[in-house]
Amino acid sequence: MIEHTFPIAEQLMANAVLLSQRLHQQLKQEADNLIRTPEAGFINTVANNKRELVTQLDLFNKQLEQVLAAEKLPHSPEGVEAYFQLVTLSGLSSETLETNWKKLIQLCLDCKNLNEQNGASIDILARNNKRTLHILKGKSENITSYGRDGTVISDLSNSTFVSV
Repeated sequence: MIEHTFPIAEQLMANAVLLSQRLHQQLKQEADNLIRTPEAGFINTVANNKRELVTQLDLFNKQLEQVLAAEKLPHSPEGVEAYFQLVTLSGLSSETLETNWKKLIQLCLDCKNLNEQNGASIDILARNNKRTLHILKGKSENITSYGRDGTVISDLSNSTFVSV
C-alpha cells in the first residue's frame, strides 16, 4: 500500500511547506506593519490571507490523516515517523519527505511564535485606542483594584481630560 500513498504524501508535504512559508511571510508582513504605522486595512487583508492559508493547512492535516490511516498508522508525529520507516523498508527514499516534514515543523513553530507576538501587539494597540477614545469622549472608565482581603473594588473615573 505504501507504493500508492507515498507519491501522495510527498506532494502533500511539499504543498504544506509552501503554504507554511506563505503563512510565515504573511505573519512577518503583519509584524513589520505593526512596528511601523499600523494600518487597519492592511491588517484586515493579512488576517483574511492568514485565514485562507490556515484553512488550506487544515485540509492538508485531514489528507495526511487519511494517508496515515491507509497505512494503519496513528495521526500523530509518531505516526509520521513510523510512515518514514515504512517508506524506507519498502525500498523507497524518504529523504525528501523527511526534510520537508522537518521544515514544516520548524515553520509551524515559527508561525506560532510570530502569531502570538502579533496578537499581543494588536491587543496593546486596541487597548491604547480604547483608552484614547475614552479620554477624548470623556466617558467613564472602570478602574479595578483589589482590597486587602482580595475582593475586587471597581471605581468609575468620570473626568474629562480634553474639552473641545
